[in-house]
Amino acid sequence: MIQGQKDIIRVRIISTAFTTLALAVFKPFGLEVWQWQAYMHLFFLFILGVMVCLLTDFLMKYIVRKPCNMSDSHEDVNYFIRHNLYFQIINTLLVSLMICLYRHFFLSKRVEGNLLSWSNFFETLLIIAFCSFAIGLYWRFKFRSRYLSAELEEVKMMNEQLKALTPTPSPKNEERTITLTGTTSEVVTLNISNLLYIEAVGNYVKVCQWRDGKLQSDMLRATSKQIESELQAYPMVVRCHRAFLVNLTQVEQIVSHSGSMQLHIRHSHEFIPVSRSNMSQVKEGLTNNNR
Repeated sequence: MIQGQKDIIRVRIISTAFTTLALAVFKPFGLEVWQWQAYMHLFFLFILGVMVCLLTDFLMKYIVRKPCNMSDSHEDVNYFIRHNLYFQIINTLLVSLMICLYRHFFLSKRVEGNLLSWSNFFETLLIIAFCSFAIGLYWRFKFRSRYLSAELEEVKMMNEQLKALTPTPSPKNEERTITLTGTTSEVVTLNISNLLYIEAVGNYVKVCQWRDGKLQSDMLRATSKQIESELQAYPMVVRCHRAFLVNLTQVEQIVSHSGSMQLHIRHSHEFIPVSRSNMSQVKEGLTNNNR
């Protein structure tokens, strides 16, 4: 069993134990009439609760398509927050249904009010939702701190790689002139070393470059996919976002802001976002261009 799976199981066991402890303290559903047998029922509810949590994890991975690997620091913190929100909603409903069925089949012998009904379901849902909210706050704080710390370490390492990509004047740069074409007759000619970034703007792309000591922007009727294919021969140009292609040699610094990464572009005050789906391309570009 990999470390990520062990972490998930540990978190589910702790969360279920917290809920079971709350039920043991407040004894809802008429548990107090069972006396010592109430703790036996709580033990069975604990086992069933863990099983339901693992079922929810299965649904999250294969149905909702939002897998969670707690040992993977490459996942940004906002993704985990969204994942946990979906998990809490689904799991709260399933656990409430499970407890209602347990009340109906095993706890209604001494308390007739435990028979399956909508009122019992909403009563159980309210109790479990409160426990889930309290548990969610705890894990959100714990994992947000953990992943933000890991992300800061990762950003520090990426900035070290970035230093080796600082562009330096070279006669070869004069030969690396390219012409970008669009769907119309307009073209944009530039030196690849001067390219800063390319932004998709509607049916056009904005080509930003540092030329003759000033920032210059040209509009070209084309898609970013088309321009990306024209720049395949230049590994320093990578896609960092659905709307942006960036020249890594013109990135001054990589910063982490509110759980997301941004690229600070040289010669400008622009901060280009890095999307989670394109993070691997930026890392691969830094690694490949440092070899």
